[in-house]
Amino acid sequence: MSTYLPIAGLMDFGTTIAEYLLRGLAFLVAYLPAPVAKAFEYQFMIRALLTAVIVGAVCGVLSCYVVLKRWALLGDAISHAVLPGVAIAYLLGWPMLIGAFISGGLTALGIGFIQQNTRIKEDSAMGIMFTAAFALGIVIISRIATSTHLMHILFGNVLGVSMSVLVTTLYSGILALLLVLFFYKQFLLYTFDPTHASAIGMRTRAIHYGLMLLLTLTIVTSLETVGVILVVAMLIIPGATASLLTHRLPTMMLISAGVGVASATIGLYTSFRLDVASGGMIVLVAFALFVLAGLAAPVGPIRQSLRRRVRAGHRNGKNAE
Repeated sequence: MSTYLPIAGLMDFGTTIAEYLLRGLAFLVAYLPAPVAKAFEYQFMIRALLTAVIVGAVCGVLSCYVVLKRWALLGDAISHAVLPGVAIAYLLGWPMLIGAFISGGLTALGIGFIQQNTRIKEDSAMGIMFTAAFALGIVIISRIATSTHLMHILFGNVLGVSMSVLVTTLYSGILALLLVLFFYKQFLLYTFDPTHASAIGMRTRAIHYGLMLLLTLTIVTSLETVGVILVVAMLIIPGATASLLTHRLPTMMLISAGVGVASATIGLYTSFRLDVASGGMIVLVAFALFVLAGLAAPVGPIRQSLRRRVRAGHRNGKNAE
């Protein structure tokens, strides 16, 4: 009973904060053009929008580390490895996020243990752990009578997000962003120069595992929005898009978070209008932003074409003289 009361108190407090955020978001949406605002006049759409914005921002920030550390396969491995935890949590009546975090965390730690204590390389360790975990999840889910929950786990169901899931997502997102802010210097040095970080006395192994668990937390936060299969895209595309436009990590994080939020918002609205899967549409919008950034990047074809035209104009001017 003593354990239940603090949890209930946290959920009540989180619900109050979420309700204030929902009211503020509804107030802002009312100033959008009428066709757009009309789509968000339903309470479930406002709740879905807030969830998508939180997920987009958190995924965007962590996406920078995934891209810079070349951990795309790790993100894919952990996103698939949460499946058995989700299935077990569903069978036991637990919140799916708790089961997913435990399963993903154990897999992340298992990958690091195999890599550092055997001759198996990191990519092989990821392949071994995530395929085994994903297979276990499929076996467990095969015992569940309905396939509806399996579809929600695999592809997300942001339009069906409940208040309790929103509160849990809010807490998880705030925790992830606070950890990034608090350990920013350690993560920065470990990301760009782990050898130097180890030389000056930083516990690089602890930072490595901590970043893995933080990545797991981010993946778990995104489950209800884009699902197990597509969450890896939200952990790669925003950071990859930002890396085309800047080389400074703080700026990269801001751009990446903006891409994540924009993808989630535009994708949610478009999926509602076209009556298609919201998770898939969010990822497609993120990909479209990546293509636009690639075209307009400093080394992209648009900027290069403009430079060639400017140089040609200068040469023609000199020849005329």
